[in-house]
Amino acid sequence: MNNIEIKEVVIADEYAMMAGFMRGLHEHEHELYDKTAAWSDIEAAYMRHVITAQQEQEGVCVVGYVDGVPAGFIFGYAEDEDDSRIELHKGKELYVSDGYIVPEYRRLGLYRKLNERLEKVFIERGVQRIVRFTLLNNARMRALLESEGYVVTRLMYEKWV
Repeated sequence: MNNIEIKEVVIADEYAMMAGFMRGLHEHEHELYDKTAAWSDIEAAYMRHVITAQQEQEGVCVVGYVDGVPAGFIFGYAEDEDDSRIELHKGKELYVSDGYIVPEYRRLGLYRKLNERLEKVFIERGVQRIVRFTLLNNARMRALLESEGYVVTRLMYEKWV
């Protein structure tokens, strides 16, 4: 039986672990979408971005440990609306920025547990809207999100010229 423990962490204090998770996430995303930047090209700037978001935008990073081994994470932060918003929702929203489970720890329900914890923290803070993106061809993530009550509201199109 796998012992699963969920903990909030400070990204700056766990830089090496979090950079390793982010590398895995970006490598996985590159497999799904070849325009994903190489982690080596973006590591410093991206890690600076998530550290700043955690410090300045109420960011929360939740890590899952399986039998004491770091096995995955989810990270999100609060975004304030501005007056350009067209939706009915007013107030802060949770933007789920990143999440990743190390392949050997997948299919244990760990990501679902991490997501539940992250949502709970922000719901307790009064957030009523959660926004996130996933790649169109990431069928497993799309199925999980839809099973958790997320609804596709927009599709992003892009053209590389």
